[in-house]
Amino acid sequence: MIVFENVGFKYKGSDDTNKYKNLSDINLKILKGEVVLLCGKSGCGKTTITRLINGLIPNFYDGKVEGKIRIAGNNIEGLDLDIISKSVGSVFQNPRSQFFNVDTIDELAFGCENRGMPSKQIYERLNNIIKPLNLEHLLNRNIFELSGGEKQRIACGSVGALLPEVLVLDEPSSNLDINSMRELKNIIGKWKAMGKTIVIAEHRLHYLMDVADRIIYMEDGIIKKDVNIDEFKLIESKELHSLGLRQSNGNSLSYKEKFVGTESIVLNNFYMKYGKRCVLNINNMKIFRGSVIAILGDNGAGKTTFANHLCGLVKKSSGNMENTCGKYYGKQRSKQFFMVMQDVNHQLFTESVEEEINLSLMCQRRLKKDKNNKKKCIENLLENLNLREYYKCHPMSLSGGQKQRVAIACALASEREFLVFDEPTSGLDYHHMMEVSKLLKKLSKMKKTIFIVTHDPELVSNTCDHVCFLKNGELDWIKPVSECENWLKSYFRI
Repeated sequence: MIVFENVGFKYKGSDDTNKYKNLSDINLKILKGEVVLLCGKSGCGKTTITRLINGLIPNFYDGKVEGKIRIAGNNIEGLDLDIISKSVGSVFQNPRSQFFNVDTIDELAFGCENRGMPSKQIYERLNNIIKPLNLEHLLNRNIFELSGGEKQRIACGSVGALLPEVLVLDEPSSNLDINSMRELKNIIGKWKAMGKTIVIAEHRLHYLMDVADRIIYMEDGIIKKDVNIDEFKLIESKELHSLGLRQSNGNSLSYKEKFVGTESIVLNNFYMKYGKRCVLNINNMKIFRGSVIAILGDNGAGKTTFANHLCGLVKKSSGNMENTCGKYYGKQRSKQFFMVMQDVNHQLFTESVEEEINLSLMCQRRLKKDKNNKKKCIENLLENLNLREYYKCHPMSLSGGQKQRVAIACALASEREFLVFDEPTSGLDYHHMMEVSKLLKKLSKMKKTIFIVTHDPELVSNTCDHVCFLKNGELDWIKPVSECENWLKSYFRI
């Protein structure tokens, strides 16, 4: 179904000293009906291969392509994107990048309408995907009011309605909770049962172990390993980590308390409604200064809404934060908190990584006129987050994981006392996830209080002191991780 023969690719503007995302000597055959998982460290070339399959290269990403690529027996060189898209459907890391409508049903039908299908056929296509993909409760909803996981499911539905032979998924689980990952796994399983050929570029591996047929490990734009799923399952966690890969079995993690706080902080009366629907109602929540708190819950539970309220980003934000220094309301909290958003594209503004970090450093009065210390601070952040080779790059030219690290560098540069991270390890490989974990623990020792909205079991295991579980916009419970280890293992089990 998919054949790469001696394929190489070099992005326009890259040179021999910057091999980021470039490919060389790729020879690959993917059979009809196979589910193939592309994995490797951030920037290894996974996404570039998906772009070559779905035609985004060279139609949207300029560069030099070498070798031959065939999809379903057709040489795709010179083919227009609309021709390729009849055979290949794509689900991207950020589903918002592929939406064209505000209403969910309009979005599900859009691809079919765009193909000029008659109304009767469109309704048949929708009926064939809505129930199997469990989309009933998402119909007639405003897309912008959906959670990240709900948006991803609408994206899967809109692509599935076109019945492509090949499906390409780029980091599809990056914004999904555990339940949504289970549903995504089921969706992939159903596509597989229909004989679809599926290529998935992914860092989170454990949820795909029952549906993937082959694992292709990449490094510096080269295929290093191509093994079947049974061979891959025999690889120990230690070896996977050495390759920069996440664990293939999430149930072997341990959750131990890392911190016992003394100075308490109380959050009171956080409340918000969307129209008549209450989406947040937290009356009282006690935390400790310097602790790392994981905010867990299913997609749509109110986690991101709660994070926005904490940071004073919501207009007419209700609620207050009370500590020994007094009470802090909405705008007052905005000067105490810094948020790294789930979609970091919303908070990257400048022309280079260096300028982006410098923008946050400008908030520090002590560094405004001290150019030497400012330069040293930028260099330390670039070094700690492995961004030195990209410091002159435009942030929007980086991979999703690299953009995430730039945003984290900005958060550290701001020196705010309270830091909120919304899915900070989304799109990160094991090594970079551990680097983020070490930085968060270091900040905790500096008495920074850190809230992490996450669905990442390895991050919680390595980093967090307490777990706060939200349900339907309310605080269900908050406990030290050591007191809920068995619950966490059960919750993260796919």
